[in-house]
Amino acid sequence: MQISSNDLGLAARVAGLTKTYGTGDGAVMALDDVSVGIRRGEFTAVIGASGSGKSTLMHMMAGLDTPTAGRAWLGEYELTALGDRALTKARRRGAGFVFQSFNLVPVLDVRANILLPFELDGRRPTADDEAWIERLIDSLGLAARVGHRPHELSGGQQQRVAIARALATRPDVVFADEPTGNLDTRTGREVLALLAEASSSHGQSIAMVTHDPVATSHADRIVMLSDGRIVHDGGPLSPTEVADLMLSVEVVR
Repeated sequence: MQISSNDLGLAARVAGLTKTYGTGDGAVMALDDVSVGIRRGEFTAVIGASGSGKSTLMHMMAGLDTPTAGRAWLGEYELTALGDRALTKARRRGAGFVFQSFNLVPVLDVRANILLPFELDGRRPTADDEAWIERLIDSLGLAARVGHRPHELSGGQQQRVAIARALATRPDVVFADEPTGNLDTRTGREVLALLAEASSSHGQSIAMVTHDPVATSHADRIVMLSDGRIVHDGGPLSPTEVADLMLSVEVVR
């Protein structure tokens, strides 16, 4: 019987995942036999030093890259068993994305940017979807800005639009890659609080890649990678405890 992430109560999952870049003496192993899942309704931080494999893991879980070996599921879809067209469909419907560069379309206003995932998927929002989107707009403080274009917004407002866009289709999991990297400290903390609220209040699964101990401390679960392998998987920690954990791993290396 085929095992899916739904069977395991997970929003996303990888098993025996290995990723190698290059060949021969120049080959670099970014992931080394990694098996891990993102639990439903949980805010997970994936941390590690530069080159540890954390971004590669996120890309594999989101279907943005293909593994050298192993399997990956996103929601009900086994990504590693899909062709390009089916993979694109699974990614659009099962994943939302928040990047540090915001990735908003400059010629579209706030509402059009939020609705973009529906447009790309070739479907119109249902009445229920519309109600959810209005709720997001209100809760993220964007109601007075829906007709504005990205260049008319602050960095924090642009990131809020990106969060609303990621949550609009209610995907299985939202992947956030250094979502506070281009924000000032206060705005960054607001964005992290919004992601945490999306998880705790709306049952949204969040997987955030970060190297920031303070950002990590907002998560329910912390997964740490080093040299392409998971070296820690545990509950929430304070910023100081996160920093100590990262330092201890670096010292061992």
